[in-house]
This record gives sequence, structure tokens and C-alpha cells, in this order.
Amino acid sequence: MSNVEPSPFRFRSIALPAILPTLAFSIGEGAIIPIIPIVAHNLGAQLAVAGLIAAMVMVGELVGDIPSGWIISRIGERAGMIWASLLSIAGLLLALVAPNPFVLGTAIFLIGLATAIFALARHAFMTTFVPLQYRARALSTLGGSFRLGLFIGPFLAAAVIHLTGTAASAFWVHIGGCVTAAALLIFLKDPETMFRPRRDASDPHLVSSDSAKRSRGLYRSIADNRHVLARLGTAAGLIGAVRASRQVLIPLWGVSIGVTDANIALIIGIAGGLDFALFYASGQIMDRWGRMWSALPSMIGLGLGHLALAFSHELPGRTNWFIAIAMILGIANGFGSGLLMTLGADLADPRDPAPFLGAWRFTADAGAAAAPLAISGFTALVSLAFASGTMGIVGLLGAGFLIRYLPRFAPHSR
Repeated sequence: MSNVEPSPFRFRSIALPAILPTLAFSIGEGAIIPIIPIVAHNLGAQLAVAGLIAAMVMVGELVGDIPSGWIISRIGERAGMIWASLLSIAGLLLALVAPNPFVLGTAIFLIGLATAIFALARHAFMTTFVPLQYRARALSTLGGSFRLGLFIGPFLAAAVIHLTGTAASAFWVHIGGCVTAAALLIFLKDPETMFRPRRDASDPHLVSSDSAKRSRGLYRSIADNRHVLARLGTAAGLIGAVRASRQVLIPLWGVSIGVTDANIALIIGIAGGLDFALFYASGQIMDRWGRMWSALPSMIGLGLGHLALAFSHELPGRTNWFIAIAMILGIANGFGSGLLMTLGADLADPRDPAPFLGAWRFTADAGAAAAPLAISGFTALVSLAFASGTMGIVGLLGAGFLIRYLPRFAPHSR
């Protein structure tokens, strides 16, 4: 047996190849998320239909979770991210020429499919190669790169909309982000080839053979982990739901009270900055004091923020209330940065995490996909305020599930 110790892990050594492509992709995604309901509305969709089209991002991610673990286990995370970038470009080009809401919804669905594959690929890499004692901070940093993109993207979208006079022009920002991400992945050294020897040397129990990778897919992973997915996975679904509802409700709320397209993008961008600012603090809290200390305040804040929004529509100075609540929701979301990725990594098989992570992301994305659909339905049947209040209750229910099941299933939960 060799006495040579593997070199110590340093997160900065993977920051450039692991984080930079994610940031480029996320900037583009951040640019289009706030404007999807606006573009749909400009194509003639009512508020409820615009919410349904915005939901196609999460519906696409949910469907994309089904094959994503299988794909990443076979072609690797780098190739998966490159192909996901190309698929996203195809969807974005279709969105640019969409003549009606139906075609736009189809395009947004394709973008969601690509996002699922891209996100799982990077999550699987971090789960496999980052040591446990750094896990929450590393995954919070990965989550922070997504949040930084969601912060920068709306400002770029607002600038492009201001210059061109059309909300749909923001899709070009995401095309640029996808091209940049693909180029970085092609020309930068593949981090998996850099760190697999170190990981294999430090953990002889890891199995990297093709037979091990072929052993489990999404449905097998769901069946094998049905107990944790039925309990803690339900909590993940509720977390995903209340997070996704925020992304749909805020632009719809702005449209409903008469805020301009560019100002909606600007407000969402500022809220994204507050969200991003807390990513490392969230990881430090989870690594030092446990997952619960980040999860619970985040969910309570999101739940109460949605409830406050529901009662603000007819208040004097409703635009000021809208801005303040958008900021509160950004802070609450940022406090839980990296939470779902960290919990998934805690529970996954380190030998081949992609299949379980696909199942885990499926449960979270199921809630994230259902929330915008529910918002669309509640808005059509009752009101946008009722939809916001309902999602506030969902957030508080998610906090209850975390209290009940997180200490039972996840390490470092207290």
C-alpha cells in the first residue's frame, strides 16, 4: 500500500473550471426568467396564461430530471453541460421568433430541459469530489454562482430592453451565456480528469466502472430511496415550490400593478443581489452549526413574505410594498443558498451520485413545476393575491416538514 498522501483539497483549485461555466449559463437564465411572463403577456396571453408559460421552465426541468442522471453517468458532466447549452440555444432561438404564446411555451419547455441536465452535471461533480467538511460551503458557492447569475442577468435584460424597446430581446443575453459556457467547457481543462485520481486515491471504496454506473437509474433510485424521498423529499418539493413561486409571482405582480417591464427586471435584479450576498454565510452556517439553522429561517421567511405580498395589492403605496417584499423574499431565499444541493449530496451514494441526485432533484423540481401551474390556476379562478397567500402557507408547511424529518434523515442537520 502506498504511503503517499493525496494533496489536500483546495476549493480555489476548481473554482475556475467548475464555477465559471455555471455563472455564464446562470447570467443568461437570470436575464430571461423575469421577462418570460412579460413576453407572453405581450403576445396576447392573459395573466393566468402568462403564468402557465413561465411555469414551462420548471416543467421542462422536471421532465429533464428523468433522463439526466442516466445521461451524466454515461457521457460525463462536461459533455452533458455542452449538449445542454446547445439545446438551450435552440429553445432560445425558437422563443425569439415565437408568433404566439403556444410556441413560446414550447421554447421555454426546451430551455427547462437543458437547464436540468446542466444543473445536475455540476451538482454530481461537486458531490463526488468535494470532501464532506467543505461540502455545504462548496455547494453554497455553486448555488451562489446561480444566484450571481440571477442578480446580473436582470440588469443586462433591463439594459437590452431599454436599448431595443422589446422584452424578447433579452433572450439574446441567454444565447450569449450559453455560447460562453460551452466555450469555457471546451477550452478549459475538464475538472473531472483533474480530480478523479485524487478522489480515487483518498477513497478506495469508490467504484468508477461502467457496470457500477449502469446499475441504477431514476426509477430504481426512487424505489430504493422511497422512504427518505417520501418524507424529506416532500420537504424538498415544498422548498422548490415556494422558491419557484417567487420567480413567477414577482414579475406577474409587477405587471398587475403597472410597473414597467424594465423596472420589474431592475427590482428583481436588486433582490437577486441580496439573495447572492448571503450564499457563503449560508454555507458556513450549515457546515458549522447544521443544515437546520439555514433551512428553517429561509422557509419561514419565504412563507411570511408570500403572505405579506398577498395583502399588499390594494394598500396605499403598493409599489413601495412590492419593492420591499421582493427584497425580503430575496434575503430569505439567499439564507437557504445551496440547501437542496447540500441535502442531496448528504444522502447520495458517493460512488455514483448522479442517479440519486436525479431522483432528489425530481422531487424538488416536482414542487417547483407544480407551483407556477397552481399560481396560474388560482389566478384564473380566484386572484393573484389568493395564489400568493396559498404559496405562503406552502412555505410554512415546508418549514414544518423540515422540523419533523431533517434531523431524522440528514447528517449535520442540527
